[in-house]
Amino acid sequence: MSNPWKRTKLKLKIAANKIPLDSFSESKILNPDRIIEVSIPIKLDNGKVKVFKGYRVQHDNTKGPYKGGLRYHQHVDMTEVKALATLMTIKNAVVDIPFGGAKGGICVDPKKLSVTELEELTREFTRKLAPIIGPKLDVPAPDVNTNPNIMRWIVEEYSKVVGKKELAVVTGKPIDFGGSEGRTEATGLGGYYVLQEIVKKLYKKPENLTVAIQGFGNVGLYLAVFLVKAGYKVVAISEEHGGIYIPEGIKDIDDLFKCKEKNGKLKGCIEGAKNIGPAEVLELPVDIIVPAALGNAITTENVNKIKAKIVLEMANGPTTSKADEILTKKEVLVIPDILANAGGVAVSYFEWYQNVHKEKMTKKEVFKKLEVKMKSAVDAVYETADTYDVDLRQASYVLALKRLTEKA
Repeated sequence: MSNPWKRTKLKLKIAANKIPLDSFSESKILNPDRIIEVSIPIKLDNGKVKVFKGYRVQHDNTKGPYKGGLRYHQHVDMTEVKALATLMTIKNAVVDIPFGGAKGGICVDPKKLSVTELEELTREFTRKLAPIIGPKLDVPAPDVNTNPNIMRWIVEEYSKVVGKKELAVVTGKPIDFGGSEGRTEATGLGGYYVLQEIVKKLYKKPENLTVAIQGFGNVGLYLAVFLVKAGYKVVAISEEHGGIYIPEGIKDIDDLFKCKEKNGKLKGCIEGAKNIGPAEVLELPVDIIVPAALGNAITTENVNKIKAKIVLEMANGPTTSKADEILTKKEVLVIPDILANAGGVAVSYFEWYQNVHKEKMTKKEVFKKLEVKMKSAVDAVYETADTYDVDLRQASYVLALKRLTEKA
């Protein structure tokens, strides 16, 4: 099933039947509260006017303000945004933070815009969204192709509209502009905490486990750093242009990343490493694979080539439904994205809290709070899996639905 919205609804229906959920609650969770589509006309540097489409889907605010990223990508569409908004609701409930779920974006290839055009696009988008976002309404954040500087533009423009400075309108801001310490590492570190807790439950030792990571952006980088520090043997990493495989393990992740940034690729960064394709990294003879790039990385085309016994989903939706079924039959433990990569939104909540309460946490404090949150989430998901006799993905959905529908 390639349609992400249909796929998400199916997972929700299966979980709803496990509880079981009453028809009203099920209907509420299967239908977003609000769907916004806006036109964003901007004047390009050459004097021409171009109109872009912008989207924001506010799925559910039962637990608190809507929360979710804004992505700038040429393939952004309403189907994708609805699915991602719904998954944000589920993810926030799994990690137990007082936010609902939302998602948004602009259908644009930001690489084709100048910095001036990108700023005007962002500011016009903010003006269109201003009536329906805010610290207590909907709190956007960075996502694909958006960054702290874009969040700064949103804060500045939103503050103009409402007539006062409102840092808490978005998260993922620069640290000197209300951002939180530890936000850069948060998603990767959260995934590390989740894996550590599950490895303990499986009575395994990090030093006996090999790992291959697909994706060497922010998430893959920091996950690799923390894994190596904890004793895991990271033997392969890939990015969009290819990857490297070193059976004896990669020793220095920071040096590898610096080399990749300098040369634009991983190939040639470590002497003696075997060059592999971006997809090949998931098929290596390792204990743990980590899809940490784009969605639909594990499909019926490659699932039977997977040799790992643990899949840590750090990307959003990296496994198709059919492939997921096959992994379950193969007795592969899949740690689902809505648990594994929830560290980012957890620290986003810490940032929002600091802004609202005019506080400032140290990085050490943020990391400690994140560790507690992620370990607690793992324990709750495991307990739900045992209670309902389901895998971790279904358990995450069931746990979320229970939290979203339980009476105060």
